[in-house]
Amino acid sequence: MAPSAPPSGRLITLIIAGGIAISGAGCIANDLWDRHIDKQVTRTNQRPLAKGTVQIATAWKLLVAMLCISLLTVMSLPESSKNICLAISIFALPLILIYPTAKRWFAYPQALLSICWGFAVLIPWAASESSINGGLPLLLCWGATLTWTFGFDTVYAMADSNDDKKLGLKSSVLSLGENAIKTVTSSYLLTAIFIGSGAYFAQIGLLFWPFWLLASIGMQREIFILKNSNLQMSIFGRHFKNQVFMGGLILLGLVLGKI
Repeated sequence: MAPSAPPSGRLITLIIAGGIAISGAGCIANDLWDRHIDKQVTRTNQRPLAKGTVQIATAWKLLVAMLCISLLTVMSLPESSKNICLAISIFALPLILIYPTAKRWFAYPQALLSICWGFAVLIPWAASESSINGGLPLLLCWGATLTWTFGFDTVYAMADSNDDKKLGLKSSVLSLGENAIKTVTSSYLLTAIFIGSGAYFAQIGLLFWPFWLLASIGMQREIFILKNSNLQMSIFGRHFKNQVFMGGLILLGLVLGKI
């Protein structure tokens, strides 16, 4: 969706490597902060740190390694975009590391996660364009990332709602109560509107729209399945995983529509 797209193969490689590394760092931080809680939650009690199959010292070393790889990828970006990406990364890092604690003090920790994931739009855009003056395409793509993340992570949190309530933890599911599924439905609708509008303003070609339509319908179909299921834990996990497929459709459509 950026004006200079498609990016070079080198830039794509750096963005993928950095994305994997910082996601890994966030997951490790999450499991470190929550290792005592995870023992008491059905979905997470088999995680390596909760079970004790991985030592805490090992996890810290891996966390540092992931952060170093993340920094290395930023420092390997083109000179024209390195400084702005480094500045955004420095701003993002505390939020990424603080997020795992949010369930202890913030009623909507999924909203904080959404902001963290929003940097996965801002940093690649800055790397490609050497600025974040992207106008409506960037703003709408960023907005779609926020609403989509809030929606699917709220569904993911449904699997833990009973355990969270017992442990006195917070989540958007508990805060929204009976309105949780309605809010997810609205989040997915906004996501489709935002990403479609962003593609329109970015002048993405006609090949994008069938993929956008399939993904938009697919998101609402997932809500229909959720409403008409018995809300077993496997349903929430499957819903969460299926968002990867929806994202793949949107990405494929954007690529084909651009080239």
